[in-house]
Amino acid sequence: MTTQVIVLNGGSSSGKSGIARCLQAVLPDPWLALGTDTLVDAMPAAMRASDTGIEFAPDGEVIVGPEFRTLEAAWIEGIAAMARAGARIIVDEVFLGGPASQRRWQESLHDVPVLWVGVHCDATVAAGRELARGDRPIGMATSQADAVHRGVTYDVEVDTSHTESIECARVIAGRAIG
Repeated sequence: MTTQVIVLNGGSSSGKSGIARCLQAVLPDPWLALGTDTLVDAMPAAMRASDTGIEFAPDGEVIVGPEFRTLEAAWIEGIAAMARAGARIIVDEVFLGGPASQRRWQESLHDVPVLWVGVHCDATVAAGRELARGDRPIGMATSQADAVHRGVTYDVEVDTSHTESIECARVIAGRAIG
């Protein structure tokens, strides 16, 4: 079966968004790139600083509440529905809950061909990118670098610590269409 959805999981500043853009350039046919940042940006501002929504602690910890989980579940189902309708989708995700996060996606995508990709990056490198970006709480990249991968299973893994996004995308594309 041809891959319909590529799920990129990695910590903040690991290079997922860059890989997603490169995948759009190297994969045949059009692919939509959607990510957890898209979901957070679409939420009302009040939910981005609420114990029922999503909170970003000063040390980089991300805390999600029940209203966030409700919208996230709808978001995941919506992406699965788009894939079933024929869209090819690259998901830029951060599995804060490790295997529980992956299970939520697996349940929704149970009948859709998915390529699960681990995007690794050395915590020090990710922290440097985080600092240069300036749009994330300092500490988020370090706290997520390894935690988001614990207990998660992948079809392919890449490491952006010293490998450019385009090279990672080529490896992933080879598995997606190969």
